[in-house]
Amino acid sequence: MDSGAVRSRARSRHVSLAGALAFGTALGLYYSFHERLWEVSTGWDIAFMALVLIPACFALVWLLLPLRTWRWLLLSALALGSMAVLFHLAGWSTPENFCKLFALSAIGFWFLGWFETLSWVVLVALIIPFVDAYSVFSPRGPTNLIVKEHEHVFTGYLSFVFPVPGEPGSANLGLPDLLFFALFLAAAARFALRPGLTWLLMTLSFGATLAAAAYWRGVPALPLLAIGFLVPNADLIWTRLRRGAEPGRHSVETGTRSSGQNDA
Repeated sequence: MDSGAVRSRARSRHVSLAGALAFGTALGLYYSFHERLWEVSTGWDIAFMALVLIPACFALVWLLLPLRTWRWLLLSALALGSMAVLFHLAGWSTPENFCKLFALSAIGFWFLGWFETLSWVVLVALIIPFVDAYSVFSPRGPTNLIVKEHEHVFTGYLSFVFPVPGEPGSANLGLPDLLFFALFLAAAARFALRPGLTWLLMTLSFGATLAAAAYWRGVPALPLLAIGFLVPNADLIWTRLRRGAEPGRHSVETGTRSSGQNDA
């Protein structure tokens, strides 16, 4: 890899980190003062969280997308997970919340490195909705048991929190949902699909799940998330799977992946 490409990638990472810092600061202020904000109807609360708060939170994952090939991802995830535990013990819920988001995103980016072809990602996207639905709806499903019998474990440890403006309540998203969001978004970028549209539809899918959960307790998020990945990329996925090979651009990125990791 030439020095110009290395500098370009480094510059992209710096810009992304600066953007993530700005978004993180704004979100930190919201999380700290949300109870002092306006009080409106449940419908408006859902609209605000679905169209503003959730996209703002997952904009952080988009901004960190250039780090998806960083060689220190797994180590960073472990460090962030440890920090989340420490923040929880200290009672600092906001930094704990975002450490969870960054840790699971890093794991999702890292996990994608084990997927050799686009077909592997598609297979996961087709399977996980059924696994998640079983976990949520089945009386013996892990999520169902945790939410019904140990709800404090889910809300306190195993979820990402979206505070409701003007009140102490919140909506919660399971940690695996964060991991698969990062995995599918990174896959859309790596395999030259449509990452921008994928990010948008997956983000809106979480908003739709939140809206459904306001009326039906216990709604799985991964079915709509998988649709948010598959639908905007369906034509590209179909074409490439029929050819039985990944696009040339994927080969280029795979080649630069190891070089980029050595340069990181």
